[in-house]
Amino acid sequence: MIKELRLSPLRHTWILDFDGTLVKHNGYKDGITNQDEWLPGALDFLQSIPDDDYVLILTAREDEPEVRERTINFILDAGVRFDDIKFAMPMGERILFNDNKPSGLCCAHVFSPERNQGLQEVSVIIDNNL
Repeated sequence: MIKELRLSPLRHTWILDFDGTLVKHNGYKDGITNQDEWLPGALDFLQSIPDDDYVLILTAREDEPEVRERTINFILDAGVRFDDIKFAMPMGERILFNDNKPSGLCCAHVFSPERNQGLQEVSVIIDNNL
């Protein structure tokens, strides 16, 4: 089932989990390939984010130079733009609090796909009426 995410034409802040959401969970630890693999729809989704939007990637991966370099190079080699990436994030829930605008515009959305499902089920629509 496609989940439609209807957004205003304002600039957006994207906060994205890495392992299990964008790439195969723990793929970088796989002793056979030792590399990441984009999940279905994830790369297209990331490349469709407007250049003016802010992209923050979160990962529980260790903040060690080799892991950091390999992860960042994997993202950049795919032509994905991001503004910041945070390593060593806690493995528990991610909680976001944000107010809604007085106009009624909802300023916080959540999409929680099953692990390794990918993002092919998400459709982003910019609605100029919001």
